[in-house]
Amino acid sequence: MTVVATTAVTGVVIALNEADRIGRCVASLRALCTRVVVLDSGSSDATVAVARDAGAEVVHQDWLGFAAQKNAAIAQAQTGWVLLLDADEWFEPEAVTQIDAFLRSDRIDSVDAWELPRRTIFLGRPLRHGGWGREWLPRLFRADLRYRPDAVHERLDLDGRRVSRLDARFEHTPVRDLDEHYRKLARYAALWAEGRAALGKRAGFLDLYTHPLFYLLKNYVVRGGFLDGREGAVFHLAYAGYTHAKYARLWARTR
Repeated sequence: MTVVATTAVTGVVIALNEADRIGRCVASLRALCTRVVVLDSGSSDATVAVARDAGAEVVHQDWLGFAAQKNAAIAQAQTGWVLLLDADEWFEPEAVTQIDAFLRSDRIDSVDAWELPRRTIFLGRPLRHGGWGREWLPRLFRADLRYRPDAVHERLDLDGRRVSRLDARFEHTPVRDLDEHYRKLARYAALWAEGRAALGKRAGFLDLYTHPLFYLLKNYVVRGGFLDGREGAVFHLAYAGYTHAKYARLWARTR
């Protein structure tokens, strides 16, 4: 029987003041990757020490923006493949086992990027519905790929590339508490509006209301976000507010 060698993969993470979460993230990557690189943008807490203790190589890079920072992290790879996580993401043991078996097979080279499902955990509750229980995101990909220069919600540039799916879920805790949730959404709304305005995009006054309503109908009603109880209600109402805020900011910039 022919034994296929494990594909060499570099794990990459960008981080800033993630001392309470970076260890879990790095540990799950270390179980799969030949090398893990954490690109730190100037943490004032113990992020660097925790990441190194967990087995990562830490490189400093002043903040360049979400897409550019991830591209700088990918550029640190010395292997043909990259496995990228954010500091607030990680793989549970079952997913590690699945990916390890996959890397020992001969399937990986059949495409250029593999999408993995992400589950969001909000205020301690896994969101299983509303579009946040299985977000398919390209996180295992060839090291020559890069992110598009979007201000927020950056996307891997997959034009002309082959993409498939690997059903090995990773977990995501985007915020530690509700205050952080609202601060984060406010920051994202400002970045989104700034980026869209720079591209010459405009928003009409009705967009401030139709887009949040459509979000709630699609994700909270049709996709069953209401089934995630109180946490689901808070999450989706806040996200609808974020949708209103980003269009309001764009409208104010371009009216």
